[in-house]
Amino acid sequence: MSALDLVMHYWPALAAGVVGAILPPGDGHGADGAHPGDDDHHGSDDHHGGDDHHGDDDAHGEAHGAPGYTAWQRVGLGLIAALTVLGVQWLWPSDTAGAAEATAEWSSLLNVLIGLPFVGAAAVLFMPRQLLSLLRGFTLAVLGAGFLASLWLLTVPMTVGWHFQSIKEWIPSLGIRWHVAIDGISLWLVLLTTFIAPIAAYASFGSIKTRIKELCFCLLFLQGAMLGAFVALDLFLFFVFWELMLVPMFVMIGIWGGVEKIKAAIKLFVYTMAGSMLMLAGIVYLVWANQKLTGAYTFDYLALSRVVLPRGAQMLCFWAFSIAFFIKVPMWPVHTWLPDAHVQAPTGGSVILAAVMLKIGTYAYLRFSMGLFPGPASSLAANMAGIAILGGVLYGALVAWKQSDVKRLVAYSSVAHLGYVMLGLFGVTPSGIQGAVLQMVNHGVSTGALFLLVGVIYDRRHTREVAEFGGLAKVMPVYATLFLIVTFASVGVPGTNGFIGEFMIIMGTYASERLGTFSGIHTIGAAAGVILAAVYMLSVVQKMFFGPLTNPKNKYLPDVTPREGLALAPLVLMIFVIGLFPAIFLDRMKESVLSTYNQFKVVSGQAILFADDRNAKLLPEDTFSPAFLKGAPSPGSGEGAAGAGEDEQARRDRAAGGALAAGEAAR
Repeated sequence: MSALDLVMHYWPALAAGVVGAILPPGDGHGADGAHPGDDDHHGSDDHHGGDDHHGDDDAHGEAHGAPGYTAWQRVGLGLIAALTVLGVQWLWPSDTAGAAEATAEWSSLLNVLIGLPFVGAAAVLFMPRQLLSLLRGFTLAVLGAGFLASLWLLTVPMTVGWHFQSIKEWIPSLGIRWHVAIDGISLWLVLLTTFIAPIAAYASFGSIKTRIKELCFCLLFLQGAMLGAFVALDLFLFFVFWELMLVPMFVMIGIWGGVEKIKAAIKLFVYTMAGSMLMLAGIVYLVWANQKLTGAYTFDYLALSRVVLPRGAQMLCFWAFSIAFFIKVPMWPVHTWLPDAHVQAPTGGSVILAAVMLKIGTYAYLRFSMGLFPGPASSLAANMAGIAILGGVLYGALVAWKQSDVKRLVAYSSVAHLGYVMLGLFGVTPSGIQGAVLQMVNHGVSTGALFLLVGVIYDRRHTREVAEFGGLAKVMPVYATLFLIVTFASVGVPGTNGFIGEFMIIMGTYASERLGTFSGIHTIGAAAGVILAAVYMLSVVQKMFFGPLTNPKNKYLPDVTPREGLALAPLVLMIFVIGLFPAIFLDRMKESVLSTYNQFKVVSGQAILFADDRNAKLLPEDTFSPAFLKGAPSPGSGEGAAGAGEDEQARRDRAAGGALAAGEAAR
């Protein structure tokens, strides 16, 4: 390819890079996003006494009113714009014959993605705490390297089955293995994690000035645990990562949180641990039941998917898993820890909590509750969809509408938005599941940006009360523009990322067979939630940014600094990339979603047919696709006649009642 051809092919990226880099040069004042004298106030979110720090001092306002972009910051924005356009070009679906050719998969890639932040966290412990620039730079370098490495995942077409699978024996006597892999569903959640973490860390370093070494350790440790939870296919391994996530977030809230940080951290810990103990009990029982059938212990998700527990035990285990996941989402009535955690957490902690950690609950329900217990998930779908709408979408929106603290408003909006995600999963339709997975990514981008924007105004005024503001668009026009764009995305305006996900979920809800005669009512409730989202988000925009500028403390507030702009730019760009080019994301998850849907439809029918009140049974292997069982442990030598007998009985039952199973699955 000639130089001219290269220019013609990549001119959009070159143009975007040039436009991003053409920003007003300056002396860099205020480029760090922190104001002189504020260092003592970022260690905790004090709600009292902070409003006087930025008073009416004209000199103070002028000193920070229009900070210029340094050369490095202009280069950074140019690179963000150019890479975004290159990403769209690279990921755009192609009709060429060679487009579907698979690239060689490096089986250790996921191990590197998980291990890199853990190794980085260990390295931070040996660095002098006085070298703040080294600690910050090293942390950003590790997180940035993880994001670049994760892009390798996009080089492989997400066909049916598992990709980048890595399996190592860990504790053979108990059947515990290191088993990690991704499919088209977990792919985007892994990329969301590696994308959000550097942004959250960069924003945190601009506002937190104390205990930087501990902060760097927490950010890296949390990153490794979250990635592990998204790719683990061994239930013991998943549980380890699930618990490890809790520790750094507990520390981040407890050390750098607000006035009631201890209460919020303990509440987060107690709620999550209560759910974890239930899940652990369900895991142990499921493994024990499988051992009775096969004669061998295993915690492998693929092998345990074949187990059909007795009806009562099946229902109890389903709830043991699901309650743990509902707490993490969170769903009503186990949601009350979330507003406190968000309000008290530092900005970076809120971004990670909302953008990534909550998605582990929604993902785990899809992967484990629906995968291991399809019978109860199918029979309870309509009831749980009603809870998702009444206790999630509508309740979350109404409570958000009445909040006077803008950060608490955003926290309750998460309850509403994730109610849509759970509705899409409960409906169990291809479009609903696709919309739910896409909405997980959308919520991470939009709500992460909202928490960053809330942090921007809090750094200036040390208050988040909506009544303290008004007319901010006159003094902070860039900030007002960015807030309005992210608000449109949160509401679901066409052209932004929030629209396509909610639209697919609502359409999937209406077409759902699982919801039966209630599908129309559920659809109306979901549509009403969209209207309420517009009401509470646009209301806060009107109160904060428009009308008269009556509060003298707001007259000289500085606009978005280069540091803040650099942190927000990738999120704002992704709002439009997903909103305008959703096929890039939907095409790569399509086959995995269809496979998951078809397997759920078949296996739920088989599970209902085979289940009895006393004995556990094994579904035959041919119930599942070979691609799904790729990597499953081989049957233990102790399987014996019991396991073989169960398999034979299952085959006879399936042959005699195949039509009945299909009918049950449809219902």
